[in-house]
Amino acid sequence: MSRRSFAGLVGAGTAGTVLTGTAAFGSPSDPRGDEKAFRALGRRPKKQPNILVIIADDLGASDLSAYGSPHIKTPHLDRLAAQGVRFTQAYSGSSTCSPTRFSLYTGRYPGRLAGGLLEPINAKGVGLPPEHPTLASLLKKAGYDTALIGKWHAGFLPDFSPTKSGWDLFFGNFAGGLDYFSKINTQGEYDLYEGDATYQDLRYYTDILTERAVDYVRGDHDRPWLLNLNFTTPHWPWETRDDKEVSDRLTAKIASGANPTRVLLHNDGGSLETYTRMVESLDTAVGKVLDALRRSGQENDTVVLFSSDNGGERFSYNWPLTGAKSSLHEGGIRVPNILRWPGAIAPRQYSDLPVFSPDWTATLLEFGGAAPAPTHPLDGENLAGHLLRGEELPERDLFWRTRGYRALRRGDWKYFRGATGTDQLFNLAVDEREQHDYATTEPTRLSDLKSAWEKVNTTLLPYS
Repeated sequence: MSRRSFAGLVGAGTAGTVLTGTAAFGSPSDPRGDEKAFRALGRRPKKQPNILVIIADDLGASDLSAYGSPHIKTPHLDRLAAQGVRFTQAYSGSSTCSPTRFSLYTGRYPGRLAGGLLEPINAKGVGLPPEHPTLASLLKKAGYDTALIGKWHAGFLPDFSPTKSGWDLFFGNFAGGLDYFSKINTQGEYDLYEGDATYQDLRYYTDILTERAVDYVRGDHDRPWLLNLNFTTPHWPWETRDDKEVSDRLTAKIASGANPTRVLLHNDGGSLETYTRMVESLDTAVGKVLDALRRSGQENDTVVLFSSDNGGERFSYNWPLTGAKSSLHEGGIRVPNILRWPGAIAPRQYSDLPVFSPDWTATLLEFGGAAPAPTHPLDGENLAGHLLRGEELPERDLFWRTRGYRALRRGDWKYFRGATGTDQLFNLAVDEREQHDYATTEPTRLSDLKSAWEKVNTTLLPYS
């Protein structure tokens, strides 16, 4: 199916912690200068909104200029933040790709499904079960058209696919990493698909996904729509659109028999300059999609959620946080998070409310008038009442579990255990860098949070 035929088928808070950086607060290029603490407008449009969820891949907590990056310029995402709410303490559902996607697709902890135990999925035979309710399948029941463009990473064909889990249309890749030009993935296979069939296009992948998303937004829609736009940028390998020669070298190594995953990890390549250009190309791509949305006349009635699937990697700017992707320290799970809905939410606001990926599943379902499946209770908190009507949220815990790590946040306090097996306690209100361990001075609090973590853990599948 050609690109054109594909398109034709869809015819009130307190002042909170702000991640610090060297960007001048309040400068013309910094949308934070006149931000105010979040306060709901107290209204909700009667019309079901379109929903555009944009996910970056391995983008760090401070990699956008709106979040303090001193050297990466992201004017389009900064503008998106200025037009809505910038969340300063937002988290991914896990610290690696597949588990977070499971948590966003299902609204549940990754460990409730066997596929969510893989960090990430790198082999066939396990994935998101087609019968499991998803954001897409539930919104579809509520009258939505659904599409996923970009990285799926929740299982491979023939058993698993977005089109088996509620998305009407799919264009993108199945694996966790692939070369931006050749589309060879970590399995050593060509990995660009339209539906369940391969699609040949050797142009720069970020540009291809942007083009498809623009076509979808511009399409003729007689129903509200959900578009999950999952970029692979700025995930390795370290390639900009000017690095075709780098792609050729990596692809040749794989063709000669080298391990595809090791080659694409690209440990012998990359630089801060390359990474900066990759993030800035992501910003440009998002700008094109948002411009198409504005020109189509749908901007006011469209919820836009932007986030990352986990914390930053090798070249990411994570200051002042400790840790990176794969860790449950703040640097592995803290992510930029922006929400815009012009018809319902006031611009130029920030929120210090701790939120994480499963919350957005519950919230977007409420925005779209869709009911969660009673057979599969959500683990996320529905934020709609807070965002639209200013309702106070009950105290709750944010829970994470990976192989070798555990973490739970309650209020400003975070329980953490890493590879050493030592239980630690941090107060994020005064120590986002997680250097001051309160375990010996707050033993009762540590015990309470540890018990809460273990209580949730007993409801999840065990690691093998």
